[in-house]
Amino acid sequence: MSLLASALDATTYALLDWPLYHGYEPTSGTTGFPGPGSWMIFGIILMPIYVMTISWFVGNPSDEKTGLVGVLYLVGVTANMWVGMFILTVLLGLVFYGGAPSPLP
Repeated sequence: MSLLASALDATTYALLDWPLYHGYEPTSGTTGFPGPGSWMIFGIILMPIYVMTISWFVGNPSDEKTGLVGVLYLVGVTANMWVGMFILTVLLGLVFYGGAPSPLP
């Protein structure tokens, strides 16, 4: 490889690396169940979902098979969203912060 080609490779790498990785540490200390926003989402905003799920089994007429299908559907949608967000979080950490979020090796 010539000197010009290796200089262009180094310059290209530096130009591509500069806007993405800004040198900050990955999310140290902020991963997990953080602050009041989580309590608001899980406690207040999702209250209609909790009431709907309970009423499938407690309400009159109650059909256990339909209730279980509904619960499995909600669990599947929730798991799909959490897994997708986890993958995107790891990818964003790798691209913009130079490493995976803190609890991950």
